[in-house]
Amino acid sequence: MPQVKKSESVPQVMEAIYQQIIALTDEFSKTYLNAEYGQLIRYATAALCRKRPSPLVKGKINTWACGITYAIGFVNFLFDRSQEPSLSAAELCGAFGVSNSPGAAKAKVVRETLKFSRLDPDWCLPSKLDSNPMAWMIMVNGLIVDARYVPREIQVLAYEKGLIPYVPDELPLDEE
Repeated sequence: MPQVKKSESVPQVMEAIYQQIIALTDEFSKTYLNAEYGQLIRYATAALCRKRPSPLVKGKINTWACGITYAIGFVNFLFDRSQEPSLSAAELCGAFGVSNSPGAAKAKVVRETLKFSRLDPDWCLPSKLDSNPMAWMIMVNGLIVDARYVPREIQVLAYEKGLIPYVPDELPLDEE
């Protein structure tokens, strides 16, 4: 699965909406989450701004901020109390002043528009990539295997093709 290229660039016509949403999500991330969540939420917001037409042009800013945060939280098991950080869906929505139903509905639009699901390696927190099994599944000779347990040559090739985030037991190759 090719990796999504993440960027915070947005079309000029969407800049004001982008800034309004990330003002809310950055503050929320600072208060309840962490910098990793904040960055992924900014990337997702920018990706939604670049869609033609962007779904963000209709609806309330705080509802979209909630929905985007909810969607990224969904991928990373934010609602699982065994995770750190964790929040309930009601706590997340309440912090944005949104009821659960509209928050969940906007999250569904975000997930469908950006085509991601739970454990999606492209929207996984970097600190959780090591434990995300989907980040390591590749097909070798018609079989799906965990790239962490194949020979290094295959790992390097898989990394070069963008199929895995880095070669296991090493720093990411572009940081060496």
